[in-house]
Amino acid sequence: MVERGTAVEIIYAALKEVLEQAALPPLASLTEDTVIVGKDAVLDSLGVVSLIVEVEQALEQKHDVSITLASDKAMSAKNSPFRTVGVLADHVLQTIAEGAA
Repeated sequence: MVERGTAVEIIYAALKEVLEQAALPPLASLTEDTVIVGKDAVLDSLGVVSLIVEVEQALEQKHDVSITLASDKAMSAKNSPFRTVGVLADHVLQTIAEGAA
């Protein structure tokens, strides 16, 4: 099982990778409150898609966990599960738990 701290670290690494791939400057600070989607977001919509793919691939390669983060349920949620790093980490853990159930 992936722990929350591990999920956050995976998201941090993926976010850094996506920013680098897009030739965007690195963030001065990266916290669980870093906004991914919405006002003051650090990524555009294509960047968010890239981030989701990076996180899914890292989970599969490093933790042998295969999940789909951008499900119909996630995309239709009232509050986006991609709002911030912390919210995305919670979404990762919830998705893993639902897959294991």
